[in-house]
Amino acid sequence: MKARQLILLCIFALAYYTPLHANKVDSLLKVLDKAIHNRAVYLAAKIHRIDAIKGQLKSHPAAMKRYEIQNQLIFEYQTLNCDSSLAYIDGNIAIANQLNDKMLMTESQVKLAFVLSISGLFTQAWDVLKQIDYDGLPQHLKVLYHWSTIRYYENLIKYTDHDNYNREYESEIAKSRSSLMGLLDPNSDMYLKEKSFKLKAEGMFKESGDIQLHLFKKEKSDTHGYGMSAMGIAMIAKELGKAQLTEEYLIMAAITDVRLAIKENESLLTLAIYLNKKGDVNRAFAYIQAALDDANYYNSRFRNTVIARTQPIIEATYLAKIDQQRKNLRLYAIVISIFAVILILTLYFLFKQMKIVSRARKKLNMTNGQLILVNHKLDEANLVRERYIGYYLNQCAVYLEKLDDFRKNVYRKVKSRQLDDLQQLTSSNESLEKYAQDLYADFDRTFLEVYPNFVDEFNNLLRPDEQYQLKKDKLNTELRIFALIRLGISDVNQIAIFLRYSMQTIYNYKSKVKSKAIDDAQHFEEKVRKLGGVSTNQF
Repeated sequence: MKARQLILLCIFALAYYTPLHANKVDSLLKVLDKAIHNRAVYLAAKIHRIDAIKGQLKSHPAAMKRYEIQNQLIFEYQTLNCDSSLAYIDGNIAIANQLNDKMLMTESQVKLAFVLSISGLFTQAWDVLKQIDYDGLPQHLKVLYHWSTIRYYENLIKYTDHDNYNREYESEIAKSRSSLMGLLDPNSDMYLKEKSFKLKAEGMFKESGDIQLHLFKKEKSDTHGYGMSAMGIAMIAKELGKAQLTEEYLIMAAITDVRLAIKENESLLTLAIYLNKKGDVNRAFAYIQAALDDANYYNSRFRNTVIARTQPIIEATYLAKIDQQRKNLRLYAIVISIFAVILILTLYFLFKQMKIVSRARKKLNMTNGQLILVNHKLDEANLVRERYIGYYLNQCAVYLEKLDDFRKNVYRKVKSRQLDDLQQLTSSNESLEKYAQDLYADFDRTFLEVYPNFVDEFNNLLRPDEQYQLKKDKLNTELRIFALIRLGISDVNQIAIFLRYSMQTIYNYKSKVKSKAIDDAQHFEEKVRKLGGVSTNQF
């Protein structure tokens, strides 16, 4: 009886837990899919951040400051593009030579060896490491030296993938890790991380996992450390046979790498292999392609070689699935075709009716559109007419009053026989010029009230270096000519009379402005007539 109850309890627990896990994994996969879709956005953000760091080089000519800035660039490019990282390392080596600083030189050489190893240039990386005088290094560079050596052999194991060589490389890793741990504070995170790796190498997966989980909780999300810790937990969970945890942490690591635009990563590749074995072929294929794109962007021979071992397998599985789907589709197509013939005959008559209705609707829409356009033009014309009729009635009243004042003034001078003053008054153009300028100022103000965006839109038709910069509510002669054209006055003679210029002068002004046009000048006036929506707020 107890055994039966225990079995039922296990079945219930499994039935309850499995959907929860499936839902969590499905949610994480959707987040990853979205992140991969937005890879270009994340990459652009990272490049923008790097460009900002590069900008500091221009304002800091001091060698030591440039060394520090280039160190930041090396750090950024270590996970983005190995060629750029190598270029800035070479730059720091040159600075170290310039300063004759042995410590800076050694630091740059260790970084050079690390980047060479992750780019697949293992021989060159080892040559650099051998040149370093380890005994003469300070403690922090010894730490960096051992850390780079461990990464060198780890990458070499993945690259060669040969048991005989792997045992030798694992032995070298164990030696370097032992030396590294001897240099570190036992309470430091770096020490604990290396201890976890050491325990994992010794087969003590549970103890290693406990340390990894402890360190993972201290990491902030969306950081490189968070992604690396998630990847470490996934690998330990895999060794412990915990498939659910393996999948969850692999996805979290991949999401972090994609969001941080880390092109030198193994999370997407490892996840693609896992999902391919699980049967999620479509995602496996998509992720292996993304991993290959990252490797190509990083330009790593090492990562490309590792991916090349797996990609054909996943691709073959994916193509086999596509082929099976194609066969199924062929069968479905035959069945559907039978129904389609019947459906086509039924729809034929409906289609004819719909076509008639559609044609009528299209004509109706076209007519409505034309009516709307005509109404808009009529509204605009009415608004402009209303504004300018009011304006010119007012101007007529003003000039009648001025004419009457002039008449009275002449009469007074004639009556008083002030003939010299009268002659001076009638021979001077000063009053006429003043009245003309007042007329143009009123015209400009009224026109810009009706078409407030005219000048800006007119400038858009001209080359940037030929655009007009005017005072508020004030047009120059060229703009005044085209303002009249916008109002529908195309007769050059009328424009010349209004502006008190000869017709040839008007033609010259028009030609001068058209020569500044962005496009050909042939349709320039036609474009001007369409400028500037009427501001109805002014009426």
